[in-house]
Amino acid sequence: MIIEEIRVRSSKREELVDITHQVSQFVSKSDIRNGKLTLYVPHTTAAVTINENADPDVPHDIILSLKNIAPSLAQFRHLEGNSDAHTKSSLIGCSQEVFVKDGKMLLGTWQGIFFCEFDGPRHRRIILGLV
Repeated sequence: MIIEEIRVRSSKREELVDITHQVSQFVSKSDIRNGKLTLYVPHTTAAVTINENADPDVPHDIILSLKNIAPSLAQFRHLEGNSDAHTKSSLIGCSQEVFVKDGKMLLGTWQGIFFCEFDGPRHRRIILGLV
């Protein structure tokens, strides 16, 4: 297994950052031509997802939907004031898997990999594992 860490800098409290290119570079420089890639976000207020990266309105709409599903509420007890970010992270999830064939990720035509920031702006990391 090859494990590597990539860094992401978010610029807003909530945003989806397209990391497809960074992840693709990791896969292509590895010696593993066929296998499975795991992406893992070791943060409790961030996540990773695979979705459309051809239309910039899709990430916007995902964030808008999540704000409606998990709004910031005065009733939250968590002292840091970011309970909505923890909830959004739990809904999206901290990991994804992608198959690799002939040294390339098997993503669909319109798919990209997004780091999901819910409590930024921050410097974050994503752990990539390829077997």
